[in-house]
Amino acid sequence: MNAQNLISITDFSKEEYMRIMELAADFEANPDQRLLDGKVVATLFFEPSTRTRLSFETAINRLGGEIIGFTDSSSSSVTKGESLHDTIKMVSNYANLIVMRHPLEGSARYASEVSDVPVINAGDGANQHPTQTLLDMYSIVKTQETLDDINLFMVGDLKYGRTVHSLLMAMSHFDNPIFNFIAPPELAMPNEYKMYLQSKGLRYFEHTEFTDIISEADIIYMTRVQKERFPDPVDYEKVKNVYILRNKMLKHTKDNLRILHPLPRVNEIHTDVDSNPKAYYFEQARNGVYTRMAIIAHLLNLK
Repeated sequence: MNAQNLISITDFSKEEYMRIMELAADFEANPDQRLLDGKVVATLFFEPSTRTRLSFETAINRLGGEIIGFTDSSSSSVTKGESLHDTIKMVSNYANLIVMRHPLEGSARYASEVSDVPVINAGDGANQHPTQTLLDMYSIVKTQETLDDINLFMVGDLKYGRTVHSLLMAMSHFDNPIFNFIAPPELAMPNEYKMYLQSKGLRYFEHTEFTDIISEADIIYMTRVQKERFPDPVDYEKVKNVYILRNKMLKHTKDNLRILHPLPRVNEIHTDVDSNPKAYYFEQARNGVYTRMAIIAHLLNLK
């Protein structure tokens, strides 16, 4: 694996996680650093995105770089039958770095193997979303002042939710995390991730009810049920509103609790939570700019 790429959260070591946290804090304190002056970044989004794409583009602009690419594969030569191989080879002629989102698992790894420039995975199907994980970790550090001893509740779509998969893998490197999974059986955390935690001797608990057990949480990580991942729409309708976080449910939670969500939300966090100081999802999205600036700077050895 070429260390210049970021395809899986496992491509970075614990030391690199902490380096990204330090760089993100530096960019938050001083966001306009023209480290990408004279460089071009290609953003290739083969499926819809708002926060990830806009935060990457903001990060690139803040760093002084130029952006090329597309936000919909229908506006690219893919519609003419061009293969992913040829698209990546072509674009790597024009850019110093490629940021790619694609609906197929494994597509980002494949792109990194054929590209002549570094590739950042901005989400590949239900597999991984490593830059989201790093901004989630930065949000945890900012609100908890540590990544150790975190009681992390993951709620909702734990089967298809690539953000929870990546976050679980990353947090397992720190001391004494406790994982609580709240999901219906149809959307339970896949066995491979539970086996991974078992292999590291880490504790996890599974629940199907969204009750006062959250009173022990340091972080509640809400996820939406992703309609686009369901092969059968009937299965989606069964579980789409299975868990809804409401403000009254937070009454007996810990003072340090913060609520995260990779966004977009649908119904899983009621709007009455937004005014609660424990709601952190909009600040979390802002942290994405600083974290992605840090990732780009780290991969291109700019800082």
